Amino acid sequence: MFTGIVEEMGAVTAVEPSGDGERITVRAPKVVADAAHGDSISVSGVCLTVVDQGDDWFTADVMKQTLDMSTLAGIEPGRAVNLERATPAHGRLGGHIVQGHIDGTGTVLQVRPGDQWRVVRISLPRELAPLVVDKGSIAVDGVSLTVSAASPAPQPSVAEPAEAWFEVSLIPETLEATTLGAREPGDRVNLETDILARHVQRLLAFTPAAAAVATEGGFR
Repeated sequence: MFTGIVEEMGAVTAVEPSGDGERITVRAPKVVADAAHGDSISVSGVCLTVVDQGDDWFTADVMKQTLDMSTLAGIEPGRAVNLERATPAHGRLGGHIVQGHIDGTGTVLQVRPGDQWRVVRISLPRELAPLVVDKGSIAVDGVSLTVSAASPAPQPSVAEPAEAWFEVSLIPETLEATTLGAREPGDRVNLETDILARHVQRLLAFTPAAAAVATEGGFR
């Protein structure tokens, strides 16, 4: 488990085919300082397992499903990535609960600069829109952020639903310490919605069926 507080920006140094997946090597002096074989490291929001390491690098396997769902597909040496070690049980929860299990990707639609911050609008897969709420939490490329605006819910009277999106406001520290400072319109980013919202959605999906079973069984 992670908190979405990036510890350092690393760089991919090698990418090798590995079956139907890939094996990537990342330069990461800080996060490998106390890493061990089998440890989890978040790489731009994707939880990967250390299979080899050196003084300032580690190697991890990326399976096909992860490549299909994240921006790690097509990654090349030189790509900057956000890195975070797994949170220790006694550590502070500085951001929010982040699992490193990507829900999908979005595309940067707009970047609006401010005096000391930057507002970024990102597209959102339609199925994820109900899980994103204004002032709620979301992880973008592994960075814990607060949603500052979200597209309205679709209206039944509208035949063609509008594109789903959300906005985040990035402070100078986030712009400097993470890869989000270099994001431009058209760039793809990894998205992980709030785990609590996902659980609520799943529970609600079973509510009608559970009610029907209870009624048929004579429970009212």
